[in-house]
Amino acid sequence: MTIYNLGSINADLVYRVPHLPGPGGTLAARTLTRGLGGKGANMSVACARAAAHCRHIGAVGPDGQWAVQRLMEYGVDTRAIANAAEDTGHAIIAVDDSGENSIMIYPGANQALSEEEIALALEEAGPEDAFLFQNETNAQRAGAEMASAKGMRVAYAAAPFDAGAVRAVMPLLDLLFLNEVEAQQLAEATGTAPEALPVRDVIVTLGARGCRWYNTDTGAVQDFPAVPVQPVDTTGAGDTFTGYVMAGLDRGLPMAQAIGQATRAAAIMVTRPGAADVIPDLRDVQDFSG
Repeated sequence: MTIYNLGSINADLVYRVPHLPGPGGTLAARTLTRGLGGKGANMSVACARAAAHCRHIGAVGPDGQWAVQRLMEYGVDTRAIANAAEDTGHAIIAVDDSGENSIMIYPGANQALSEEEIALALEEAGPEDAFLFQNETNAQRAGAEMASAKGMRVAYAAAPFDAGAVRAVMPLLDLLFLNEVEAQQLAEATGTAPEALPVRDVIVTLGARGCRWYNTDTGAVQDFPAVPVQPVDTTGAGDTFTGYVMAGLDRGLPMAQAIGQATRAAAIMVTRPGAADVIPDLRDVQDFSG
């Protein structure tokens, strides 16, 4: 089974700062590092490190072959990554002493993928596979339609949040990931609470309080507490959680067990500075007691 991930690929420029800058403020950074990032790349690496086969569907510019090579090194199937004329996407990330972050994104090649390239990437996919995507690429609706038509499990991480983007793909979804703020914004935009959305499984992450899973078929609601840790950097923690849930389901785990494993992975992730380059592998997660 394969997880096909239509997702962004970014160079993450991470600046460590004493506090996040305010409007009009100028702040000296203590350090600068460059690493692999983008919500899509993070999720693909998390899927691969959680022992799933993940094929990344995306694009990089002429300056992006290092990112493709890095994804390969982390076990991601990169055959569906296209070469675009636009520069590779990048993110400017400020991380403060408490681990909170502020992110500015340049999409670049992430918005240059054609529907034909997506269709070619999904040519071998079938009902036993999953399709994952988020809101940092173009052609999201088209990709979800292709996956749904093949009977694939369609999962969407609704970030960066845009209510219109969520509404456009919601009829095609089997699984929706939201954080607490996004869930509130979606409820305000649609007048519908998470438990009443027309999506079978809705997972709302609650930061330090863990997450909540809604099964709208049965009406069941289950809370999962977070593992208490001292955060260093929250960048990529949600993406790690999403990738681990998808990988767990792909390996046949029940939803509750997949979420529990993903919660531990996210807890490890916030203790490490960086994004895709420091996502824990399955052995790390299995050995972690919190």
